[in-house]
Amino acid sequence: MERGELDEALAEEIRARVLGEGFMKIVQTVRRNGKTFRISMRPVSIGGVTRYQAEMVDDGQVCVKNLDANGAAEGLEEIIAQRGVRDLHLMTAKGDLHVRVTKKGHVMATRSAEMDRVASVQPHDRVKKTPLASFDATALLRVLGIADGEGNIRASMRGKYDQVNEFLKVVEDVLKNEKPEDKARPFTVVDCGCGKAYLTQALYFHLTRSLGFANVRVVGVDRRADVVDAAKKMSVQLDVVDKVLFACADLATFDLPAFLTACGQDAAPVNAATMVVSLHACDTATDEALARGVEWKARYIVSAPCCQHELQKVLGKSAGANAAARSFAGVLRHGILRERLCDILTDTFRAQILRILGFRTQVVEFVSPDATARNILLRAEYGVKPGQNGAVSEYLDLRDFWKVTPWLETRLGDTLSRYLERYE
Repeated sequence: MERGELDEALAEEIRARVLGEGFMKIVQTVRRNGKTFRISMRPVSIGGVTRYQAEMVDDGQVCVKNLDANGAAEGLEEIIAQRGVRDLHLMTAKGDLHVRVTKKGHVMATRSAEMDRVASVQPHDRVKKTPLASFDATALLRVLGIADGEGNIRASMRGKYDQVNEFLKVVEDVLKNEKPEDKARPFTVVDCGCGKAYLTQALYFHLTRSLGFANVRVVGVDRRADVVDAAKKMSVQLDVVDKVLFACADLATFDLPAFLTACGQDAAPVNAATMVVSLHACDTATDEALARGVEWKARYIVSAPCCQHELQKVLGKSAGANAAARSFAGVLRHGILRERLCDILTDTFRAQILRILGFRTQVVEFVSPDATARNILLRAEYGVKPGQNGAVSEYLDLRDFWKVTPWLETRLGDTLSRYLERYE
């Protein structure tokens, strides 16, 4: 037997405790060359089926896998076979086992007194107050960098944590009427301008772990190659590389069905996306996300706009010639007031256009203004007849009063204009 190797009797005891009744958790920390490698495994319930969640932390990098019984047995053999200075702690309902291997290779094992604990398997779908607390999101938050190595939310990331939680609450409310048979069907989400993929990854886990959707894929789209590469690494670490996909592309020309096919996914040319989301896509990027949601025939669109400059530029130029602008000269004179007025008008135009195109649309606050000034959110669900008189006339009255053409109207072209022409 090599120095530091566990003898067969101790190895067999570990196997019996982990693979038998009452297993709660095993954690092993290995120290070598000044670095630490930590692996843990515990039973979890996913969709009512017991699995084993393995989490590996290697020099700050986190990787998570959900294993079946065979995979857990193989992972356990890797734990047992580790060499070097290490500590192993094993918890079961009947008691704990602690194994320490010193620098000299001495193996010391201690056992607690017999206990009578309840070994409950933690479900991923238990209900708590916030979406990211409705399942065990520790590994997810670590990989995203929102939580530290101990699983605590970093102070600098508290705002982002709250923001993602509140966005997920809106998604949860939007989907509250989905029936069990709907949740079994393919459900494709596209995150437009996904950035660092905080929301992209969180959406997948919340939909599958908390809301019970069985066949989910989430696609993050961003033009920046560096953030897309980083997001792909997260999917690998979280073991969702075939479920959370990322494309480095311009949203305006992104071919979603072709991308899904290239990734080995089934893709229908119509209804390619079930839900389109965007969180603080800047200026007309929000309009592009809304337009793609319409073009992909998404059932749901959830978008939190960011800065909005397009209308500000137009009103600034037309202040002298536009009667409406002259009437609001006292507002438009001050930059901050002009900015806020244009924000309100832009989001109103967006909501009205979605209404015209057959979406039930609401404009809501999704997070406290203390968290971010950009706290307006558009939530829309397709389900009414497009081109209804009230929606069209309200839009045209507002547009013509200000004598502007919203960017989204231009972007949607014939898709929208055929409903407007009847009234112009």
